[in-house]
Amino acid sequence: MASIDLTIHADRRKHAIQRARERNIIIPTYAQMKDPSKIPAGIKEELSQIGLWDFHPRNLFRINWHNEAKASGGTFGNVNLLELPSSLTGVPARIVALVGKWFPTGAHKVGAAFSCLVPRLVTGQFDPTLQKAVWPSTGNYCRGGAYDSALLACQSIAILPEGMSRERFEWLAKVAGETIKTPGSESNVKEIFDKCKELRNSGQDLMIFDQFQEFPNYLWHYEVTGHAMEEAFNLIAHPGDQFRGIASATGSAGTIASGDYIKQVFPGSKIAASEAVQCPTLLENGFGSHRIEGIGDKHVPWIHNTKNTDLVVAIDDSGVVNTARLFNEPTGRKFLASQGVPEVLIQQLNLLGFSGISNVMTAIKMAKYYEMGEHDVIFTIATDSMELYQSRLTEMHLESGDYTDLDAAGDFSRWLMGLSTDNMLELRYTDRRRVHNLKYFTWVEQQGKTYAEIQDMWNNPNYWTDIQKQVGEIDDLIMEFNREVGIS
Repeated sequence: MASIDLTIHADRRKHAIQRARERNIIIPTYAQMKDPSKIPAGIKEELSQIGLWDFHPRNLFRINWHNEAKASGGTFGNVNLLELPSSLTGVPARIVALVGKWFPTGAHKVGAAFSCLVPRLVTGQFDPTLQKAVWPSTGNYCRGGAYDSALLACQSIAILPEGMSRERFEWLAKVAGETIKTPGSESNVKEIFDKCKELRNSGQDLMIFDQFQEFPNYLWHYEVTGHAMEEAFNLIAHPGDQFRGIASATGSAGTIASGDYIKQVFPGSKIAASEAVQCPTLLENGFGSHRIEGIGDKHVPWIHNTKNTDLVVAIDDSGVVNTARLFNEPTGRKFLASQGVPEVLIQQLNLLGFSGISNVMTAIKMAKYYEMGEHDVIFTIATDSMELYQSRLTEMHLESGDYTDLDAAGDFSRWLMGLSTDNMLELRYTDRRRVHNLKYFTWVEQQGKTYAEIQDMWNNPNYWTDIQKQVGEIDDLIMEFNREVGIS
């Protein structure tokens, strides 16, 4: 049986309540993150004077998809989204991306980190006065964890590969109590796990919030991101439109959990999971390294509901990095305009970071594979924006020289209009079981899970719905915690 441990530790909980009282901390509920209209007017008034990235505890209430698209003083509106026209995608299907830039830290991972930390904080399992919060990640999750820790008055340790973008390290140096660089880059998750094991054995009083196995990561995206997609679809749908599915890189398997919610609301929809063709773990039990920062690989996350995944799509990292230049270099943008891409959209393409571009490519391939038409709608995620990858654009310019008209024409033709249905697999029951079985080698052999647990995950029909049902219980714990803190 799977569940998020909500056992109360009374003494430590008292410490957490006192710390929250001293630091003026009020914690939002899942209900408020789903629907900011439920946030008290007084908190909204405070937010009108606070910057989006400020280290202010009220910014906990900005952990949602509805933030006003401004750097300071914003409140809430409709779900932030970007619809990509067929002039850019080459398919008649409507492809819509939720935009992560307007979260604090500029990426939605701050929500997953919040969801992992808060249940342990309000139950007293984690004591912010004694323990350090450890955030292992390939990038944005540890940034979100360090930010949440700062807002919740916790000490933090961020772990990420040394090959990640310079912007991540520069920001973490100002926020995290300690930043640990592990060998390699996006593909080197095993090295992160090894560092976590070393820290566990170090004798320090700390708690490791491993996004790859933390069910609250799954739950936040099921409950908050899934609802945001439903709300956005109802907002933009034309008569006759159908919600056909979601496309998401597997990463830590948090974001893709939104598909579990969507399938319950729109039973005919599909879930497409993507990875880099240079590291085809789900597709071919393969390995390798790649340049699509933010999508993880070489293992199947413990919290990935593989039984509910319909399609695996592998994306060439060359397509992602070259399309990033097409979307952001002046020459590329000029070429897009010549091809009929609306200028207003061109000016917003910087909302797509590397993983966002990869997700859009996944959605295009999904639309082509299922021969979707103009009334078919696919949702995907722009986890972060190119604001976090400016150093990569500089590196590509130094490596490859000026971006020319010929480069733009080639990239547009090959990586957008010319995307094919190669390197894809529609999963049969046995394929889903194969992907699930890959968890054994990471989680049972290396990370301490048991044979009984991995079997239960596959065979128990209530495994994931039992986790989903815990939202109300966690919200009750948060509200009781806030009442005892006594700040209004």
